[in-house]
Amino acid sequence: MQLYISDLDGTLLDKNAEITKNTADILNELITQGINFTVATARTYASAGKILAGLDLRLPLILMNGVLIYDPVGHEYLSVKTIPDTACEKILALRDKLGLSPFMYMMEEGCMHTVFDKLINQSMKDFHAERVRKYYKSFTQAEKLEDVRGSVIYFCFIDTKDRLLPLRDELAKDKSLGMTFYPDIYGNDWYLEVFSASASKKAGVEWLRDRYGFEKITAFGDNLNDLPMFAAADECIAVSNAAEELKKQADKVIGANTEDGVAYYLKGAYHG
Repeated sequence: MQLYISDLDGTLLDKNAEITKNTADILNELITQGINFTVATARTYASAGKILAGLDLRLPLILMNGVLIYDPVGHEYLSVKTIPDTACEKILALRDKLGLSPFMYMMEEGCMHTVFDKLINQSMKDFHAERVRKYYKSFTQAEKLEDVRGSVIYFCFIDTKDRLLPLRDELAKDKSLGMTFYPDIYGNDWYLEVFSASASKKAGVEWLRDRYGFEKITAFGDNLNDLPMFAAADECIAVSNAAEELKKQADKVIGANTEDGVAYYLKGAYHG
């Protein structure tokens, strides 16, 4: 039994961060025929769910780089990884010291919400505006993030690479934390995403393998945060627009995200 799993932005999605009608038609036909397909993304379900609404997905989705695993059929979270309180305190203290500002994601009673205090650069403003306008996502602005109560699952920092590097290097010393650090494919800044060390796209893929007994897993990606997913897969495929470092780890390179590369590959592989 084989599983195919794809990243979203830059891989399955086009330049407008959408699934083309062609890709949706091909994937839905393949799913009807019995292909095992799902996605792994850094996005939350608030945005990923809207993007994927046209697909008849039946397997759990790996969200927020593995922090959440969500069942789109039963409409429930099957796995949630939280960040220890001591680590949260450290992240917020370093944030103050370095003059950075994150989006802080929290889970309460099966519902996720996002909190921030300041939008300190244009990339953060664009991130916030797009998710409110396009995906109707709810954000809460707080006077002090330290005073917000609840289980923290994720921090997302968006800033220049040079400004984020000191934070990444300091947090790398904390074994309770995992991170992804990669360039924004839609802009010039970088993302530093911080979460529990027990969460990753790699751990999410392994969870799916154990739960369903998949004998072979083929993963599709484009960016550096897909390297952990590649590490857990049996076959690694990069789209032609992928980062060079990812291409070096891939077994194959296929058509670009703007050419429905993943869908056409799957059509050929499943019927081949």
